[in-house]
Amino acid sequence: MDPLMLSRIQFAANISFHILFPTITISLGWVLLFFKWRYNRTGDAAWMRAYFTWVKVFALSFALGVVTGITMSFQFGTNWPGYMGTVGNIAGPLLAYEVLTAFFLEAVFLGIMLFGFSRVSNRVHTLATFLVAFGTTLSAFWILALNSWMQTPTGFEMRDGVAHAVDWWAIVFNPSFPLRLIHMLLASSLTVAFLIAGFSALRFLAGDRSDSMWKVLRTGVFLGAALIPVQIFVGDQHGLNTLEYQPQKVAAMEANWETRSNVPLVLFAIPDETARENRFELTIPNGASLILRHSAAGVVPGLNDYIGNHPPVFAVFWSFRVMVGTGLLMLAVSWTATFFLWRRGTLPRPLAYLMVPMALSGWVAVLAGWYTTEIGRQPWLVTGILKTADAVGPIPGSHVALTLAIYLVIYAVLLAAYLSVLVYLALKAAKDGDTSPLPAVLDTPLSQPAQAGE
Repeated sequence: MDPLMLSRIQFAANISFHILFPTITISLGWVLLFFKWRYNRTGDAAWMRAYFTWVKVFALSFALGVVTGITMSFQFGTNWPGYMGTVGNIAGPLLAYEVLTAFFLEAVFLGIMLFGFSRVSNRVHTLATFLVAFGTTLSAFWILALNSWMQTPTGFEMRDGVAHAVDWWAIVFNPSFPLRLIHMLLASSLTVAFLIAGFSALRFLAGDRSDSMWKVLRTGVFLGAALIPVQIFVGDQHGLNTLEYQPQKVAAMEANWETRSNVPLVLFAIPDETARENRFELTIPNGASLILRHSAAGVVPGLNDYIGNHPPVFAVFWSFRVMVGTGLLMLAVSWTATFFLWRRGTLPRPLAYLMVPMALSGWVAVLAGWYTTEIGRQPWLVTGILKTADAVGPIPGSHVALTLAIYLVIYAVLLAAYLSVLVYLALKAAKDGDTSPLPAVLDTPLSQPAQAGE
């Protein structure tokens, strides 16, 4: 039982489960603000029915994100003491900024979002929704600043084997941070777009034709259709940034072994690191050079230039293709659904059936992209500063294996429960339609504050 590999698997399991929920809350808060803004503009109660349905999903996602985040943070001390021992002067403050400026903001005003609609004025409730949405984005800002610094560290100096900050601006706005932040925010928005569209499609299949269902369905479909082309462009720019600062990661993504020009795009292959070649290749001539260098004669770095210092090729190669393939499927489904909703005003049932499992497509793409990023950094935990093998603690492998098994069982149960609640909420909303009761404050003019007890 190798404690290094088991600790890596355990942290990967924890962060994989954790990231599912911030991915939802980061953008769902802004979607809830949009629902609230539309209600404020039109007075249409269907928008508030949509709000009250999805604010429950937000609260549940927020709670699970907090719990799994705490569990994950404990592993810095139990499994990876070398991490904080080496870069804690930088990682510690960035994590603290996230808690002080973002988490507290979300936690305080979430209560008003959930329980304050009949107790505060409409303006205060709208402001609370905005502050929660802003807090989720601010949280992403700090976490991605730290993760990006681990990928492309700048603004520090090493003293006796310990990293010390010398320029916080350079640390936060390191070379890969801006594009990584935009890429992740778009990924979160697409995750939410397909989630609300997919569960609205489930309501549609259950016979719901209510106004609130149509409003949420159109919001999800149109948001997804608009953002996926933007994400493809940003992803391309992020890839070029990675090529500049982490060429070995790009070489693994492309399964390219030799540095050369006219490199084909490998669509399918089984990378063999022992023989240092690809088996069963299916390629497009010059494709990788065209994408990465925008020229068929462009030179693409090869893995053989980084022997012993490049990531596992098979995992990075295939996780990247899962991400891209899922993105292309999201493009096809969202544009097809947009056509039918725009031109026909409805959905064909086969398309609705497809959109239901596509509700989780954002999760698939995010996890695949996250694996590409994190595995692609190996063997470094912090590029050029700290290798993963040097950060692991002395904990016995049997102990890690036991806690890993417990984590996996608990997470499987929690995920099943979470999805069950989402399905229940969708079917309940389908049953209630536009007849579900709403707080009496909805009858109050929007410019007047609600009175307690209304």
